[in-house]
Amino acid sequence: MPVRIPDNLPAADVLESENIFVMSESRAAMQDIRPMKVLILNLMPNKIETETQLLRLLSNTPLQVDIDLLRIHDKESKHTPLDHLNTFYRDFDEVRERNFDGLIITGAPLGKLDFEEVTYWDHIKEVIDWSQTHVTSVLFLCWAAHAGLFHLYGLKREILNNKCSGVFEHTRVKAHIPLLRGFDDVFYAPHSRYAQMNVAELKAHPQLQVLAESTEAGAYLVISKDHRNLFVTGHPEYRKGTLRDEYFRDLAAGIAPQIPKNYFRNDDPNAEPVARWFGHGNLLISNWLNYYVYQLTPYDLSDLSAKTPWEQANTKVLTGHR
Repeated sequence: MPVRIPDNLPAADVLESENIFVMSESRAAMQDIRPMKVLILNLMPNKIETETQLLRLLSNTPLQVDIDLLRIHDKESKHTPLDHLNTFYRDFDEVRERNFDGLIITGAPLGKLDFEEVTYWDHIKEVIDWSQTHVTSVLFLCWAAHAGLFHLYGLKREILNNKCSGVFEHTRVKAHIPLLRGFDDVFYAPHSRYAQMNVAELKAHPQLQVLAESTEAGAYLVISKDHRNLFVTGHPEYRKGTLRDEYFRDLAAGIAPQIPKNYFRNDDPNAEPVARWFGHGNLLISNWLNYYVYQLTPYDLSDLSAKTPWEQANTKVLTGHR
């Protein structure tokens, strides 16, 4: 099934050239189907690239997904045309009275900056708090995962001496979890960040579960026990060349970055990167959208309760019925 996107969104041409099924709003309006309503809060500078990466993953399921794009402020962007933002993005005031099946909050290039020093931190907190009563399930990616764990559960991140950049081996910590259905015991995922969560603190927290971790990159998948919040500390959405582009960008900026680990053939930055995460990246998003959104969300979104959907309908997930 397709992902439904606004008419004329630039990502459509890219996705269609890759034989990915997308559907315009005008075409979807002719179908009598209740699509999943997913809101994407895009904090990345190059919003068009991030949109395309996430839409690739969201389109790889049997579900029709209706996408709304959200921006945190209306300031001019150096990396995204203003007319694109004004055409395709909503301000929070436009959605605060609505309910959504899913919310994705992307990473942000904020490096080692303390959360309280981020100029739009109050806005981030407002969206996170709103999501706990207006969204069936929230997916936090990379920086957003650390921000969500800090704001919702008071857990602080640890700033690293060197950037965690590369493709790392991960293992499942938990078995028989719907999110991990189809996962291998060992799988790979890309990371690109300057901070890390303390795994012991995550495992000790009474409201959280660590589902997958890496000896090099730490915790990768963490979920709240009420199943409303999923924290992914890496980047399952990254395309093959994203880490390469980041490496050469930082090199040109004089940052002297380390070569991303387990990424280039023979660790040679001039060689072709090796993509080893596409399968599990797609499976992760597919499982999230199916088991934690579609299987739990009410048909009428106005019926969304402050009580967690998992508590209301966990038997539906276990049996596979909606």
